[in-house]
Amino acid sequence: MIDKQLLDKSIQEAIEGSDIFIVEVNVSPQNDITVELDSPNGLDIDTCAEITRHINECLDRDVEDYSLEVGSAGLTAPFKVKGQWLKNIGNEIELLTRDGKKMHGRLVEVGDNGFTIEVAAKVKSPGKKRPEIVMQPVEIAFDNVKQAKYMIQFK
Repeated sequence: MIDKQLLDKSIQEAIEGSDIFIVEVNVSPQNDITVELDSPNGLDIDTCAEITRHINECLDRDVEDYSLEVGSAGLTAPFKVKGQWLKNIGNEIELLTRDGKKMHGRLVEVGDNGFTIEVAAKVKSPGKKRPEIVMQPVEIAFDNVKQAKYMIQFK
């Protein structure tokens, strides 16, 4: 089996000094290695290829054979790490809470234990016949989120 500590060390060395962060690293029992990375500015294929080369230099195929896939977390992939939340501040997100409530709104702030989104709400103002739609902040704890992801909008 692939040495997970050596793999983690080689990935950290490859991304050191950059704004790239690890989203997820998986090693299957058949030594299929999948490395998901992300960055506030996105990742291009050349960067992924460089990181792949660095990992291949650190691991020895003669000792143990493996397959390696390095890529960026998909645009519509669920958020797994705090870096993905920070990357999406100002963007529309869609989330499902643990109690089954679906929400979508603009991510405005990310803290240590949760985040704030602005959601549209109908509010009846005094003296008005119809309710108005206003943006209201809603604070949500990370523990209360089952799934969250970037919401693609076509304009």
